Amino acid sequence: MLFNSFAFLLVFLPCALVLHWMAERFAPAWRLPLLAVLSFAFYAWWDWRFLPLLMASIVVNWAIARAFGHWTRSALIYSAIAVNLLVLGIFKYADFALGLAGDITGATFTPLALALPLGISFFTFHHIMYLTDLKAGRAPQFGLVRYTLYIAFFPQVLAGPLVRWTEIMHQFDERPYLRSDAVERFARGLLLLTVGLAKKVFIGDPLSLYVNPAYEAAANGAVSVSAAWQATLAFPFQVYFDFSGYTDMALGIALMFGVVLPQNFDSPYRATSLQDFWRRWHMTLSRFLRDYLYIGMGGNRHGLTLQLFALFMTMTLGGLWHGAGLTYVAWGMLHGAGLCVGVLWQRARLPMPPLVGWALTFVFLALTFVMFRATSFEAAWTVYEALLGFGPEGERIRWRTIALAAAVALVGPTAWTFVHRLPPARWVAVVAAIVFVIILFKIGDDANYEFIYFQF
Repeated sequence: MLFNSFAFLLVFLPCALVLHWMAERFAPAWRLPLLAVLSFAFYAWWDWRFLPLLMASIVVNWAIARAFGHWTRSALIYSAIAVNLLVLGIFKYADFALGLAGDITGATFTPLALALPLGISFFTFHHIMYLTDLKAGRAPQFGLVRYTLYIAFFPQVLAGPLVRWTEIMHQFDERPYLRSDAVERFARGLLLLTVGLAKKVFIGDPLSLYVNPAYEAAANGAVSVSAAWQATLAFPFQVYFDFSGYTDMALGIALMFGVVLPQNFDSPYRATSLQDFWRRWHMTLSRFLRDYLYIGMGGNRHGLTLQLFALFMTMTLGGLWHGAGLTYVAWGMLHGAGLCVGVLWQRARLPMPPLVGWALTFVFLALTFVMFRATSFEAAWTVYEALLGFGPEGERIRWRTIALAAAVALVGPTAWTFVHRLPPARWVAVVAAIVFVIILFKIGDDANYEFIYFQF
């Protein structure tokens, strides 16, 4: 079920909160098992056939971690990571690899046509983070229930944020509703949920009406100049408000259950360089790529040549993580090349005025997002041609929603900062309640869009 659905907002979440409060109040020992059951129920709602895969991945990885505690053989960890990546590869990349092999060899391979389990990239990366830290001696052993929640805690199982065990495990041992600030934390969690819903419903979803028709037209071989510009300007904000809105909801829901998840966005479109952007965009993924890929390849410790290679390969693999397609790989390669240019620019100590840096960064992001969004290289090239004026003129650009999105993204604070700056006043509760009711009406009237990052 979607966070922005009646089933979740009016049924699952209220019932889960009541059951969680009862367990916390009358049977604290059952609180964590209850959260695990609720998380499995939430995941199974999408497609119960994938629940055994999630449960098996938890049990197998936990068992290997326990075995490593007894025998401390690196082969156990390496094997577990390899199996995790193999399972991810089969579900997410098998057909892509078969198609690529067919293009190279000329042979015909029958696609497996496997459905992609929701959240498989995210829970696979959680396993890898924990197992890597366990092998390095940084992570302790955990019981099965706590490890289950680390992997499957329902606010973050489908699309993150990517949480390190150090950030969450100790919170499962707390009694969140006995804290002196329990009521305030719950209220701010509810506000975060409301703000995230507002970003998704009032900004992200309307922008899709500017983006989707243009890319559908491009996939069919022709798109107007105005539609191409409209989509190119709108999509960076659509994907931002869609994904950051989801993250705000996840953080808010988790806070209502007494768990603080890490923030994932820090006003990324204020970035004055591409490096600055990746410090602000999908921050937990950027952190994972840095710590478990870039540094693992050598990082900046072994000379400039290896640093540039590690940076380029990290972003290329990051592009492949986003989707099983060559357009995603190309998008990652473009960002890798852009980051390498940034490193060389800094090494040369060349000046870069902040305003110029911001403008260049946003133009680069908007143009490369075309490759990210397009369904093929041909569709992307069609959009690029239209941006250069090679196409029919089309209708006048609808700019109001784009301008609103840009203003909020560039001027406004992050949702976390905004919510935590609000005073604990009655008028805040009244305004939030009105906004929440309007959102419910909006959800009921319009098509309920899935979150963009669910496909990854």
